[in-house]
Amino acid sequence: MNKGKLLYEGKAKEIYESDDENVLIAYFKDDLTAFNGAKKSSAIGKGALNLSISAALFELLHDNKIKTHFIKQLDANNMAIVKSDVILIEVIVRNIVTGSLSKKYGIKDGLVLDKPLVEFDYKNDDLNDPKLHDDLCMVLGLVDSKDELDYLRAQSLKINKILSDFFDKKDIKLVDFKLEFGKDANGEIILIDELSPDNFRLWDKNTNQKLDKDVFRDNLGDLIGAYSEVLNRIEH
Repeated sequence: MNKGKLLYEGKAKEIYESDDENVLIAYFKDDLTAFNGAKKSSAIGKGALNLSISAALFELLHDNKIKTHFIKQLDANNMAIVKSDVILIEVIVRNIVTGSLSKKYGIKDGLVLDKPLVEFDYKNDDLNDPKLHDDLCMVLGLVDSKDELDYLRAQSLKINKILSDFFDKKDIKLVDFKLEFGKDANGEIILIDELSPDNFRLWDKNTNQKLDKDVFRDNLGDLIGAYSEVLNRIEH
């Protein structure tokens, strides 16, 4: 599969055309950003680790009948994906209180929620990804109907259950994570983007050691080591 014109460059990936009009190629970069791009760096091998982790988790979701844009891993840093129109809503699923939820609302850090909390953010870097509610999603025209919002919530909770159970068996807590969705050529909503420690908060089940991008955000040490540990546990 040949890589064509660059269509989009984000913080962590570049998206290219391929020789199939319905297939794109996602290149996973080594770049690191935090706080909406205010903090920047890079780590050699980060992109390849994120791709390998994402590929494994997309395959897990496929096995559980979740439709995604993942087709196959092409090499260390490139992944073939289904072409889709991005829905400009980031779905945040929280199982344990930490980060902004703790800081903004004064909830004790580390509190395990009785049931997962689902939030919507507007996918707009210029506006710092503000919080959304259902009516705002409709006013902004981000979805075509309330039914689509209900589907995003239900599908995100289903994905959370699958991934939480999987990570638990690997002695990892799935604290919270961000999902993105798009519509394929048939107008069907599918899971897109990546499934990696860049978008997930992952803590060791026994020690609460952080195994995600908070290592970079909070200057906690070896990010590549943390990501490698996640991949090693996923594969074994």
